[in-house]
Amino acid sequence: MAGTRFTHDRTAFVKEDDIMTEPLIAPRGHTAAARVRASGRRRTVAVFSAAGVALLALGPLTASPAAAATGVLANPGFESGLDGWTSDGPEGAAKTETGGTSGLRLTHWLESEGSVATTQTVSGLADGWWTFGVDVTSGGGLASSAITTSGCGLDGETTVPSTESDGAWLRLEVSAYVSGGSCTVGLRTAGPAGSWASIDGATLEAGRSERTLRGADLSNVAKNEDRGATYADADGNAVDPIDALAGAGANVGRLKVWVDPADGYNDTDDVVASARRIVDAGMELLVDFHYSDRWTDPGAQGMPSAWVGLDAAAVTERVSEHTTEVLESLAAVGITADYVQVGNEINPGMLWPLGQTWDVDPTDDVSEPQWDALAGFLTAGAEAVKAVDPDTQVILHLTNINNGIDGLTWWFDEVVARDVPFDLIGLSYYGYWHGSLADLQGAVSTLSERYDRDVLVVETAYPWTLDDQPGLGWENVIDLESELVAGYPATPEGQAANLRAVQDVVASAPGGRGLGVVYWEPAWTAVEGNGWDPEDPASGNAWENQAVFDHDGRMLPAAAQFGETAYTVSAAPSVSLVGEAGVDGWFRSAVSVSAAISLPGLAVDAPLELSIDGGPAVPASDATVVDEDGEHSADAGVAAPGLVAVTRDAASAGAPLAPAPSLGEAVPAGPAADVAALAASTTTFGVDRTAPSVTATLDAEGARVTVGADDGLSGIATVEYAVDGGAAASYTGPIDVSALAAAGGGTITASATDRAGNVTESTVAVPAAIGTAPSDPDGSDDPSVSAPDDASAPDGLAVTGASGAALLSLIAAALLAIGVLGIGSRVLRRRRSADS
Repeated sequence: MAGTRFTHDRTAFVKEDDIMTEPLIAPRGHTAAARVRASGRRRTVAVFSAAGVALLALGPLTASPAAAATGVLANPGFESGLDGWTSDGPEGAAKTETGGTSGLRLTHWLESEGSVATTQTVSGLADGWWTFGVDVTSGGGLASSAITTSGCGLDGETTVPSTESDGAWLRLEVSAYVSGGSCTVGLRTAGPAGSWASIDGATLEAGRSERTLRGADLSNVAKNEDRGATYADADGNAVDPIDALAGAGANVGRLKVWVDPADGYNDTDDVVASARRIVDAGMELLVDFHYSDRWTDPGAQGMPSAWVGLDAAAVTERVSEHTTEVLESLAAVGITADYVQVGNEINPGMLWPLGQTWDVDPTDDVSEPQWDALAGFLTAGAEAVKAVDPDTQVILHLTNINNGIDGLTWWFDEVVARDVPFDLIGLSYYGYWHGSLADLQGAVSTLSERYDRDVLVVETAYPWTLDDQPGLGWENVIDLESELVAGYPATPEGQAANLRAVQDVVASAPGGRGLGVVYWEPAWTAVEGNGWDPEDPASGNAWENQAVFDHDGRMLPAAAQFGETAYTVSAAPSVSLVGEAGVDGWFRSAVSVSAAISLPGLAVDAPLELSIDGGPAVPASDATVVDEDGEHSADAGVAAPGLVAVTRDAASAGAPLAPAPSLGEAVPAGPAADVAALAASTTTFGVDRTAPSVTATLDAEGARVTVGADDGLSGIATVEYAVDGGAAASYTGPIDVSALAAAGGGTITASATDRAGNVTESTVAVPAAIGTAPSDPDGSDDPSVSAPDDASAPDGLAVTGASGAALLSLIAAALLAIGVLGIGSRVLRRRRSADS
């Protein structure tokens, strides 16, 4: 099973660099070349894991607080029950039990309709892409469970596929772009009674897992349109099917090519015309050479009629010539194939009987496998591809995964031993024929590791109904409930879920080398004259119930699965306030208010709106000026849900985006961000443009100065005083100025600052004590001034400003004069008394 390939209790930490170039794998004796591709990727990981330390009793467990982990998942294998994890849901809905990939497992089971989530928050993570991976098995509800990342920055989730068909474990991954150092990961189950899912072997890895290649085989579109087929979006608006699928997110278009087809479709000219539409729609091109005049598959690999009777050497030349002709015809109109299949489902070989791998026809004269001839055909095709464009990737395509991995490695061992050059391995996977999702994932993992090639599914499909197109009456290939994959009904939702499951299983395959999935003939709807047999227009279409357009030509939900991975922005909008700032959100000027979403390494262009004090919403990118004194609030939120652009700017030059765009260029293939659930952000602030009031009061004895301050709006932030213009000190109580007076007097200047930053000053003069000289006018005196905490301020004369100081000086002079007169009068009386 896929899960057995994982070591869950590792304490080692391994880290490699992310590589954004996809190496072109070279066969023996050939030189490898490196190229950067929009669809290529290599994910190397830093693995964090910790060993479980105790085996707990089975049965329902209560939720436990999440561990304060730093960069490490606590209890990833659930061997210590739910320690380190937090569960939120009905009692008993989350438990640990036996049957995991290595001991215990976490199981969610809903006794009645509802939901349960089990999560763990990991901190200490570097900004960048991180991938949460688990082994999973599930059932009991279509798309009822998902593994999730939240609170990370760009958050994601991956639906847990149903494994009801065989109960096998799958590896599943979900990625998030972390900004802020922490991320919450876990399992969520929400659905009807009986919904269940189990996970084990959790890991948190540096790097990104993604559905890189999301393709559609469009070989029959031209013929379908010529026979009267029409297409529409989900709302019934007429669309071009190729443009519509590209708009839904398909990034590769596949076209089969036949040598001399009876109906004239899928020949060189038709392929060139269809390729132009694919490239103009913004997709890459995959050309599928059948080397036949009609369908090829494990049951039919017929020789083109013009090649019948030739020996192997001559057929080898024809393979090279035909391949070159088609690709050069494309090049002549400026089109380069990004991928080329040399052969289609060639387990039994091709160009029978000369290239057979077993005795396909006991009545002919060829009974033995013809590996050398087959290797010659394949090499001729691959070398012709590289001669036209060395960057085109060559695919060898097999099927019948259900026959076991040995049925695939047997074939590849033979061609690799003969030095056949190829870059990628292609597989067909139809779940109703080719085994379970675990079989598929096992094949992707084994083949990629054994042959050091990326693997993609070049054909898959699933029915959205079991009914035939009304009025056409051609029996469909899949038309019975018993033929369906367990857990995936023949409904529009079931079709979409099955396609996404195949995509996610390939993307999550151990080794990180599952490249993507191509859906076979999503636009082949039923119309008169477009039957499966090119020699018989009345043969009918047995596939229309597996298209992603319904019987009326309307696009079905499965088309959305061609789209890039959507991430939820967990960061709330940040509100920007620009003005003359004080403290605690107060400003002493008008304030310019705007809002944006900011994530380290990425610039997110979200449709935000802003409301001031509950007023009308305006675009958050347009600054709103608030100039009214008082307290205010700014509410920022999403104007409309949907996908937003994530753009690379100078600050994100090192962000691991694939493809890596130029500065300021929007990232076409992700990450996108679904802002439907983006939380609103509320910021409060205040405007106060009125200065506070302040008084400085000298008591009647001239010994202490008391300072008073008041602000009716933002409030007082600080009160300070200075002696004779010296350094300011914090005012904590009445100021003892007796020493200042004894030294000849001076001034006390008090200042009050409100929280908006407005400042007011007040100065009081302290007269010299009687019998002392005035203080040095140049301020050289440095009397000691103290302000005892227990000093009380008696009533006195409050003076403020320069006029108050002048008045006080006049009064002091008058008092001094009165004192001198009084002394003279007493002396005169004493003399008179003595004389008498």
